[in-house]
Amino acid sequence: MKNLSILKKPSELWKIILINIIFLFVFLELGSLGWYFFKNKQFFYTREKVTENNQGEELENQEENENINANVNKNAMGINLAGIRLEDSVIERLHPYFGYVQKPGPDFREGFKYNGAGFISPYDYPYQKQNNNQYIIGVFGGSVASNYSIYEIQNQILEKKLKQLPEFKDKEFIILSFATGGYKQPQQLILLNYFLSIGQQFDMIINIDGFNEVTLAQANNENAVDIMMPSTNHVVPLTNIANNSLSTKSIQAMLKINDSKNKLKDALETLDKCQVAYCYALTSIYVQNLATTYRKNVKIFDKERKKAAQEAAGETEASIVYFYAQNPELEESELYQTMAGHWQKASIMMKQIAANNNILYFHVLQPNQYYPTNRVYSETEQKIAFDSDSPFRKATELGYPVLLSKIDNLKQNGVNFFNGVKILDDAKEIVYIDSCCHYAEVGENILSEFVANSIFTTLTVEVRE
Repeated sequence: MKNLSILKKPSELWKIILINIIFLFVFLELGSLGWYFFKNKQFFYTREKVTENNQGEELENQEENENINANVNKNAMGINLAGIRLEDSVIERLHPYFGYVQKPGPDFREGFKYNGAGFISPYDYPYQKQNNNQYIIGVFGGSVASNYSIYEIQNQILEKKLKQLPEFKDKEFIILSFATGGYKQPQQLILLNYFLSIGQQFDMIINIDGFNEVTLAQANNENAVDIMMPSTNHVVPLTNIANNSLSTKSIQAMLKINDSKNKLKDALETLDKCQVAYCYALTSIYVQNLATTYRKNVKIFDKERKKAAQEAAGETEASIVYFYAQNPELEESELYQTMAGHWQKASIMMKQIAANNNILYFHVLQPNQYYPTNRVYSETEQKIAFDSDSPFRKATELGYPVLLSKIDNLKQNGVNFFNGVKILDDAKEIVYIDSCCHYAEVGENILSEFVANSIFTTLTVEVRE
């Protein structure tokens, strides 16, 4: 009877419903606040805003180790979407000289774009000096080098350091990136020659590499493609499209990848607009599910791509794109020695070309988690930075020591070489954002400081001498 009397009073019923809704919201919000704090070790309402950040190519590249193009990183709420460039499914284009470049178009970072030459920069290439006071620095390498150039433009770490020297005090620094995810020697060497030939001016060149050389040489070798050819991880999918040789499974996976990207774009926009914790938590779970679907289809696409590459090995005459074959497959000892020898020669040639054009040349070996140093990783970072199934682990462990064995010879040939493999050792924070090679902001800052201090010290010593 009591319940019947309540039902006879609509106002009382609505009050009960409203109270239950309020309690539901409070419980959802409290639970979401606890979840957010557990995941991020900070309170939702006083959190630092998480910004989208290019961590490359690559996957500049979903993650570069999954071999699909990417350019957006969203690291909020433990979401790692390293690199999904959401506006396009295939963002790379075959290039007759460089292997491949990025498709020209907009970028999410203010002031940046993918220019007509296919590189991310505020400028079109070749960039001509607007006055004699401008000082042009070209950055070459893969996705780590590309991210370095972006971070340097945004934070001017090298510029501030060099301006301590009298000759740079009043200079206007222009940073130009010629780096793209997956590039490896001799692509840097070819790029330098090409852009010099069409009138690009440089005062300084910074080449940051090493990781792609060892890991992608291994990938090429496994796919029976000459190790000095552009990365098969990047070029073969484009070649298969050009040859119209994608399998049905590949095409289906690409369509699903595109669908996931469109949904992710909308979900990430919603995520940024969430003002309460439960909205953020629920949207984050949705985004994570989309990311899982995305990665699943990336792996399917990559598996089909590898199968097509293996089937195409030795059949280059049937393709409209020609690759030099690696036949037979090199043994590990020969593979890394051959790769390192070519890497060394290419760097020495870049130095010689730079010297002939009155350009300073600096070469940096990038740090990577798979090359063991004294760094101690937290349990959280280990889950982010390491993958037991990573195709990069073995190549880095075996290849980096061979690269390091070439340092003395590089220096004897006049190369200003900076070994950066241990620069992250003292960092207490999480410095890696994926299981490939890319750094969080703290890692980007450490790399930029290392490059700036190394160049500053070198130039200071030269002045004294």
